[in-house]
Amino acid sequence: MAKSIGKEFMEKTKYQYLEESDQQKGLPQPPLELEYDKDGKLIDLPKVEDIEVKPLDLREAIEARKSLRKYADKALTLEELSYLLWCTQGVKKITSRPSTLRNVPSAGARHSFESYLLINKVEGIKPGLYRYLAIDHKLLEVNTEPAIALKVTKACLDQVFVNNSAVTFIWASVIYRMKYRYGERGYRYIHLDAGHVCQNLYLAAQSIDCGVCAIAAFDDDEINNLLGLDGEEQFVVYIGTVGKRI
Repeated sequence: MAKSIGKEFMEKTKYQYLEESDQQKGLPQPPLELEYDKDGKLIDLPKVEDIEVKPLDLREAIEARKSLRKYADKALTLEELSYLLWCTQGVKKITSRPSTLRNVPSAGARHSFESYLLINKVEGIKPGLYRYLAIDHKLLEVNTEPAIALKVTKACLDQVFVNNSAVTFIWASVIYRMKYRYGERGYRYIHLDAGHVCQNLYLAAQSIDCGVCAIAAFDDDEINNLLGLDGEEQFVVYIGTVGKRI
């Protein structure tokens, strides 16, 4: 009996099948961050060291964590958004390798994710799609057409809490960042990394009276098209909605 796709994937990404990686071949590594139009609209985010959040015991945060799909009709502040971005993908240091050291672990410090945001309710920010520039801690405007929230909601299989969220985080992998070092096994690692990132979002949201719901059910091609991703070298892996608690 032929193996299922999932079993085949797990089998063929075992260490015993790995070939020499591009890193081992001495090829140049991919950039730490995707290029962007320097003439695009950039938004400075508040410095994290200037942001105050309420103290929260780690055990309390872990035990109180649960997925929340209904949110208050209330906006996040720009400071709160800055804090969530810092906790999930913030760059603490760029090493001489070079690589980025962030607030979440990643296999080999490869950090293949680019964070996109559907912003519905954030004070001072026009609703629309944005990209987080982690190294500079800024937002880049991507698409602010009026219907974009409904289009993203549709791509998330019409889960209405996407449209009702204050912000929806969309994590897309630039897969060669991971494959450069780990070859085909890197596909395993990006899914592990996604879990690290989303769990940080859950825990960080607790300290600003927000809830989160992770989403893995979405139309891959549709969401990738909305973000301008090719679906092969760059593609969405995980999504998480955020909103104020009712």
